Amino acid sequence: MVPLMKKSLFKPKGGRVMKIRTFFCLIVCLAMAAFLFAPVGAVAKTEYISIATGGTGGVYYPYGGGVAEIWTKHVPGIEAVAEVTGASVENIRLVNRGESLTGEAMNDAVYQAYNAEGRFEGNPQKILAMFQMYPHHFHIVALKGSDVKTIYDVKGKSVSVGAPGSGTEFKTNLVFKALGISYDDFKVHRLSFTETANALKDGTIDVGIWDVAAPTSSIMDLATTRDIVLIPFSQEDIEKVCSMYPFYSPFELAAGTYKGQDYPVKNPSVWNTVICNADMSVDRVYSLVKAIFEHKDYLEKIHPFAKFTTPDNAIKASPIPLHPGAVKYFKEIGVTVPDHLISKK
Repeated sequence: MVPLMKKSLFKPKGGRVMKIRTFFCLIVCLAMAAFLFAPVGAVAKTEYISIATGGTGGVYYPYGGGVAEIWTKHVPGIEAVAEVTGASVENIRLVNRGESLTGEAMNDAVYQAYNAEGRFEGNPQKILAMFQMYPHHFHIVALKGSDVKTIYDVKGKSVSVGAPGSGTEFKTNLVFKALGISYDDFKVHRLSFTETANALKDGTIDVGIWDVAAPTSSIMDLATTRDIVLIPFSQEDIEKVCSMYPFYSPFELAAGTYKGQDYPVKNPSVWNTVICNADMSVDRVYSLVKAIFEHKDYLEKIHPFAKFTTPDNAIKASPIPLHPGAVKYFKEIGVTVPDHLISKK
């Protein structure tokens, strides 16, 4: 029977031969189509996620770059990239519009955006929190030997409150207001961080204020040429500030952060949040948050401030509700999520 099949298969003419050839041609065409179109289908399933960060000279950009690498490598179907932006306020607006699905922002701006206050008055932004990044510390710096011992001793002094329109100046105004200190109580200078350090060094000002992640280079440089002191807040004053502004939280700057600072410094801290568009799916946000905490060791290699990126801090410091996908992950690992961080929207 086999020889007959071979004989008929190679007959030069006949309908059966044509049918067999047609069948094999069809199989080949289907195989080629599967090969050619499979890559197109794979590309179509890839989701591109932009992370709105900040300028290349700050912490936001490298931190965001690390996040993007983790998501691209460890979340199937995701291609993430860190985008250079104008930072917090711009990032919030980009995420609200869906032009970036995720972004980094300071918690005072995040709180105002979610609650339609301040710069976002009457225009609530469609954002939710994913996790906390790291804190900015409120540094009040004077030279050693100064009679500035507490925050109230700024009265009658020359004080740099931060550059015009900066986050530092914005926070200084709020903190002083909570403590009953007016700009009328001292001589106001609005200087950049570098200018503030130089003015302290030259004796042009008595006190300089920074609201930054620690340690910051301008204070480190100042401490190499001058003996400095950092003014701590009392527990009572921290509670006054944090009760008036829920986007601030207590924190302690560890001893030895700067040269000559051999004591811890309590201060009202503002954290930084990775936010996302509120319309992102639960499963997608869950997978993104999970990837960050399962590969946080890599993020810390990108930037040491990532040591503060922990599930506990995500709960303690978040100024707005968490995305349901983040809540799902935190509950899965046994972290209790309080009611005020459960989105009702």
